[in-house]
Amino acid sequence: MSKNWEEFLAPYKQAVNELKVKLKGIREQFEKADDHTPVEFVTGRVKPIPSILDKAKRKQIAMNRLQEEMHDIAGVRVMCQFVEDINKVIHHLRGRKDFDIVEERDYVTNQKESGYRSYHVVVQYPVQTIMGEQMLLVEIQIRTLAMNFWATIEHSLNYKYNKNIPEEVQKRLQRAAIAASKLDDEMSEIRVEIKEAQKVFMQKKENEKKKAEN
Repeated sequence: MSKNWEEFLAPYKQAVNELKVKLKGIREQFEKADDHTPVEFVTGRVKPIPSILDKAKRKQIAMNRLQEEMHDIAGVRVMCQFVEDINKVIHHLRGRKDFDIVEERDYVTNQKESGYRSYHVVVQYPVQTIMGEQMLLVEIQIRTLAMNFWATIEHSLNYKYNKNIPEEVQKRLQRAAIAASKLDDEMSEIRVEIKEAQKVFMQKKENEKKKAEN
């Protein structure tokens, strides 16, 4: 396997690129419909080889079983403004015909002890290659901007401390998680006003663009 990583990971890179384009299309379609889009932006990545090896060792996954048993070699992240948008994205994913959902994990309603919040959807996605179709597992994470900020910091600290974050830092992270959750709650309370303000702002930009073109 170690000699063929580039060949092994190529379809995963293709899957990430295709899904990023497709999920970004949700935002564009809502914007064209002059409606609030539940998608703020979309990112994606293929897991680095050292991370794959480390997880395979921890989870006792054989190298010849990576494609079947490791769900997050390919990962796509959908960022939302409001917690309510997460459900809209999930509803959209459930209705799509270009992949099958094989697992859902709700860490928004049932956040982890650390304070981590996010909604994970594992899909089986068909990638067309010159060797034929490959069915790959891809993990799609849906979260708010506040959730993502917290999760990014926790990930960096886990990397720094080799997943053994000092107790005092863990306590501060948990307090930060509570603050992030409260921020999401407050944004939800005034989301109607925020949506209206954003709509006015976008209309103003569009008018300015038309004036500049004329």
